Amino acid sequence: MDLPRIVEALLFATDRPLTPKAIAHALTEAAKFSPSDETTPHEKLPVADIEAAIEQLKGLLETNGSSLMVQGVAGGYQLKTRPEFAVWTNRLFEQPKAARLSQPGLETLAVIAYRQPISRAEIESVRGVAVDGVVATLLERKVIRVAGRSEQPGRPLLYETTPVFLELFGLKSLDELPNADELRRLQPPPAPEPSHAPEQQQLDVGLVPADAAPAEAGGPDRPQDSPTPPETD
Repeated sequence: MDLPRIVEALLFATDRPLTPKAIAHALTEAAKFSPSDETTPHEKLPVADIEAAIEQLKGLLETNGSSLMVQGVAGGYQLKTRPEFAVWTNRLFEQPKAARLSQPGLETLAVIAYRQPISRAEIESVRGVAVDGVVATLLERKVIRVAGRSEQPGRPLLYETTPVFLELFGLKSLDELPNADELRRLQPPPAPEPSHAPEQQQLDVGLVPADAAPAEAGGPDRPQDSPTPPETD
């Protein structure tokens, strides 16, 4: 059995990205526990051969007009349906409501992504506000993790992004993050037209969440994104 088809089966059998190293390990284990003329030729293959098989599989799927494709995500590979088929595949399952990060959460995540590993104090020096609650939320969502401790006085915790972050943003690695020049070229969406109707203004005020309190909630010298307790190392 040819290697690209075996790789296709392995990618199909999991819902998580598989690295070439993980695929090579699966091939070795198959030859060890089920030795046969089909498994032993693929035992202890170098990672380069796995990567070549993945590229061959990409070409086969493209040539055959398959609705599937191989996509690099978070340092590994996944078998996915092509975007043009989403109008049908999305109807198979009830679409869960996407969990969205707040604007402070996205800004904090961006600082961590570009400057990792980074301490909470360094994040706050960039953003100009306390980020205790935001960091706790990002840890809970598993888009960041503790990367160790700094050598600075007090040895504060350092934070870095996780593979979940790469999966959510469809990145193969951190090298695919847009550089500063690309960010400058991105145009923000136009600001909504202000409403001058008193009734609408009162309604908007009533919809402001309780945790979006003014800066003095964290004290006059320490505004906060959220009122959650400070993080303990």
